[in-house]
Amino acid sequence: MHQSNSKSLRNLAPALNLFPNLKPPHKTLLFHQICVLVITFLAYASFHASRKPPSIVKSVLGPTVPTNLTQLQLLNNSGWPPFNGTRGTHRLGEVDLAFLTSYSIGMYLAGHVGDRIDLRLFLVFGMMGSGILTILFGLGYWLDVHVLGFFVGVQIVCGVFQSIGWPCVVAVVGNWLGESKRGLIMGIWNSHTSVGNIIGSVVASGALEFGWGWSFVVPGVLIILVGVLVFLFLVVSPEDIGFSRSGMDIEMSVETNSAEDLQKVESEEAKLIDPENNSILDSSSAIGFLEAWKIPGVAPFAFCLFFSKFVAYTFLYWLPFYIRHTAVAGVNLSHKTAGLLSTIFDIGGVLGGITAGFISDMIEARAVTSILFLFLSIPALLLYRAFGSISMFTNITLMFLSGFLVNGPYSLITTAVAADLGTQGFSGGNSRALATVTAIIDGTGSVGAALGPLLAGYVSTRGWNSVFFMLVLSIFFAGLFLIRVARTEIREKLSGK
Repeated sequence: MHQSNSKSLRNLAPALNLFPNLKPPHKTLLFHQICVLVITFLAYASFHASRKPPSIVKSVLGPTVPTNLTQLQLLNNSGWPPFNGTRGTHRLGEVDLAFLTSYSIGMYLAGHVGDRIDLRLFLVFGMMGSGILTILFGLGYWLDVHVLGFFVGVQIVCGVFQSIGWPCVVAVVGNWLGESKRGLIMGIWNSHTSVGNIIGSVVASGALEFGWGWSFVVPGVLIILVGVLVFLFLVVSPEDIGFSRSGMDIEMSVETNSAEDLQKVESEEAKLIDPENNSILDSSSAIGFLEAWKIPGVAPFAFCLFFSKFVAYTFLYWLPFYIRHTAVAGVNLSHKTAGLLSTIFDIGGVLGGITAGFISDMIEARAVTSILFLFLSIPALLLYRAFGSISMFTNITLMFLSGFLVNGPYSLITTAVAADLGTQGFSGGNSRALATVTAIIDGTGSVGAALGPLLAGYVSTRGWNSVFFMLVLSIFFAGLFLIRVARTEIREKLSGK
């Protein structure tokens, strides 16, 4: 007879109580693993879709880059106050900073809170808040708001809600996946970031012709609707519906254990060993923030992600603007075309993340894989800047290659690496540690994500060559932080460990 404790039943997704046939033994472990991957994929894709509109509307809100005296005279009449005028790009960068600063700070807090409350409800809370704030930003169009403080304030609060998403979805997926092929599976799953960016770009660009406010309202409604799906169907942990965990190999408890054996196994799995003093720790208690920083590998990968997200988010927020104001084959593209063309970078990112995950699984070396992608992305970015304007073909090809190489290590670190580090030494990949480690790594990365778009807004006034030099330098530092970890991986391979 299938057994489940009362706490799990209280936390169970409502749809599973309404439709008992969705529970074991009617549905297998594989079925539920696929469901979790799909639901969390949709959840985080909707987060990124709602995060994309600011980059799409930049070229509408901001000033037109003057190419002659007539345009210079009309400069202050273009765009949307307070983002028009000569300081328009600075103010757009400041709005990005407001969002990403609160996002990075909120990430640390979200990981701490997520370790201690129901992840499903916490994730839904973040999705609903993100949707409402995204819609509120768009309402500035119809309310004719021209106060910088309004847009900054909305983005600050929205950043806090958005920060809830990542620690929650990674912790949930970490609960359901073992270490085998984790890099490949999570590389495919992590394409939600790029897929969300693509959806957000297409939706926001398509809605732009009806007024820039619609570019925010539609993605805001989308994330709210997906939030309802998450509330109804997401199962946070295998144990919640009667699967038991041995290491990361999950089996139906009724098929392998008697009631007495099951109680013994659960008792053993509720303990973990502190490697420093061999004391037994309760895995149900959340790991401390400082303890998580001390886990080997957390700090190097966190600082590597700082510089990786510095680059990735600069493209996320400024690529459509860059394309709009950089002639391709001598032709300046429209706002809509520039927004749609920017999705090529994200399409490359989808394949880059999957490839990085596959390679890291094959050679069993996350740091080596990340460094390979990082250092190859340097010539890719330089080629894109130098030759991307020659023709549409070269622009698309080099943009795809840049997205492939830039997003590969970014995807790998935020998923498989975070899951590896968050579960090492912990029985069954306990999300009590996983959410905190994930928040530390991605939270540190998000500080870089906040600085990149801000500095791009200022540096771009000196020319785009300066921006690309800044990005190349950032990638170089990202690689440096992983050299020591990569050397350790190589030594272990050579010694046969």
